[in-house]
Amino acid sequence: MKKSLLLLTGLLVTAGYVCAETDYKDVSITAHKVTDHIYMLEGEGGNIGISTGEDGVLMIDTQFAPLADKIRAAVRKLSDKDIKYVINTHYHHDHTDGNKAFGAEAVVIAHENLRDSLEKGRTVEMFQREIPPQPKAALPDITFEDSLSVHVNGNEVLVMYFPNSHTDTDSVVFFLDENVVHTGDLLFNGMYPFVDIPAGGSVQGLITNLDVIIDLIDEDTKIIPGHGPLAEWQDLKDFRDMLVETSDIVHERIQKGMSLAEIKAAGLPEEIVERWGNGFLNTEQWIGILHASLLQ
Repeated sequence: MKKSLLLLTGLLVTAGYVCAETDYKDVSITAHKVTDHIYMLEGEGGNIGISTGEDGVLMIDTQFAPLADKIRAAVRKLSDKDIKYVINTHYHHDHTDGNKAFGAEAVVIAHENLRDSLEKGRTVEMFQREIPPQPKAALPDITFEDSLSVHVNGNEVLVMYFPNSHTDTDSVVFFLDENVVHTGDLLFNGMYPFVDIPAGGSVQGLITNLDVIIDLIDEDTKIIPGHGPLAEWQDLKDFRDMLVETSDIVHERIQKGMSLAEIKAAGLPEEIVERWGNGFLNTEQWIGILHASLLQ
């Protein structure tokens, strides 16, 4: 597995997927209405979920600290209330870096593994990106092991831990009274996902957990993905089915004794590449992740 991970890292670096310094002044924050009281903010990094109402603002993920003023300005257009709660879906920097800007004013909630990751620091090995230990204001104030509920703005907001999916820190947020879910990076809508295998991620674990989520929601559920446009139940199911199909293809080739280079050269079916291969990762990179996950 180590050799497979090293090859994947090299491919990501040469393809330009190691993040350079972003010029945040050129980033705009766009609000997308999900329901009358729930919105998705799209900017740089993971999609932010916003719940508004008389109790204040609940925010899911915080993107990057240099965008905090722009995010606050976007929130003010949706609500005149303060940001009261922040929920983090996982530890990656594009979902938590803004914690240091919002943590002083809001109660931050996350899985216990996430607090540990931010407190000690962690490296996203495939991108050679070090996340240093975070300041106290960025750390979750409330942590949980399996799940917890926040009762705010007329909603029971259920936060559930899903182990060994995108990372070992993943939570999914269910707005039970409005039939909305924020999946974090368990869903990259319309594209191959990044699965952080050294951080406890697993394609097989992701598939298992998506099956649970698909059973928990219904065809009317509105979905805020970690990345990509707003989604529906069918989008989530199609994403899960793609994971299964591509994993089966790579597993079969491994069983035949094919090398990683041979598996990549064989590619994936054209219809899969056309639908899923134009996003965050290309097909070779996705095959590399599948290969590493299957060999762990």
